[in-house]
Amino acid sequence: MSEADYKVRGAEGAREAVPALVTLDVWGVPLTRAPRALARMGLDRGGARRIPGVTFAKMLGTGSGRTFTTRDADARHWAALIVWSDAGAAESFATSSVARGWQSICDEHARFTMRPLSSRGTWAGRQPFGDPIAHRWDGPIAAVTRARIRPSQWVDFWRSVPAVSGDLDHIEGVTFRLGIGEAPVGLQGTFSVWRDNATLTDFAHRRSPHQQAMQRTVDTGWYAEELFARFALLSATGTYGDQPVSITGATS
Repeated sequence: MSEADYKVRGAEGAREAVPALVTLDVWGVPLTRAPRALARMGLDRGGARRIPGVTFAKMLGTGSGRTFTTRDADARHWAALIVWSDAGAAESFATSSVARGWQSICDEHARFTMRPLSSRGTWAGRQPFGDPIAHRWDGPIAAVTRARIRPSQWVDFWRSVPAVSGDLDHIEGVTFRLGIGEAPVGLQGTFSVWRDNATLTDFAHRRSPHQQAMQRTVDTGWYAEELFARFALLSATGTYGDQPVSITGATS
């Protein structure tokens, strides 16, 4: 499927255009440089959005995603999720001031390059991944979830997380997983890489812990805003946690 095949669907103005590419950059820094990384998070929030070709950008803290509390926080790893209207601009990100700033303090870097397959919900009132036209993808799948949790529901939500996270430990098809968030509490998300679409679908719709969590979401109204998106993972390069990250996606 070529970039030209991607288009806006639905009522005019109801959705944003499906982007050419989406990237997640994850930088690892020595703990002694964590204060500098935290400062960069603030400095780059606007800087990333001003890069030519960027339509949406979020600077993110990371964690294990096992409890979605401050206990999960990883002061060593920081991330940028960026949505690109221009594939060429995405490829030249390394020359931007944002990327150069992180390269000056990091000791490892992993990059995931993706193309949207499906997206439901909103992020900060927007639909950054548009509404992709469904098509077959036989390669690895990346998934992004993000939610703004109602303060009144924090405790109930946290109680539900360990069962779902623990179930993930028993799924062989998960090759990478990371908690992501714009804040330590309340704005929570995940990034994960799956062997294929069937494995992710089985987890999302057939495994009991996740099904129960989905039903609780409906019954209790945990989220003030939520988004679930799947992507064709085109490539993953670099290192994370001192381990190489190397995945090449299949062709559609």
